[in-house]
Amino acid sequence: MPTVNMLEAKTSLSRLVEAVESGAEKEIIIARNGKPAAKLVPLDAAPEKKLRLGLARGKYPSLDYEAFQALDAEVARMFYGDDEK
Repeated sequence: MPTVNMLEAKTSLSRLVEAVESGAEKEIIIARNGKPAAKLVPLDAAPEKKLRLGLARGKYPSLDYEAFQALDAEVARMFYGDDEK
């Protein structure tokens, strides 16, 4: 994982992109003033985020509208205590 400074990255960007595309380098760190600032990686290596729906199905009871509204009084008691309504 080589580190290159910003000036070198600007002057040889094509070479650096070719290196990660071809697999010669897994990733290249670009530094500004000696501190890592960016990482150049091939697009195939970018993590994919998959949306998974239905993971909580069956874990919670279903509520109809009336049951959901009935929870308002309980939440109000949790915030204000029994003396406020």
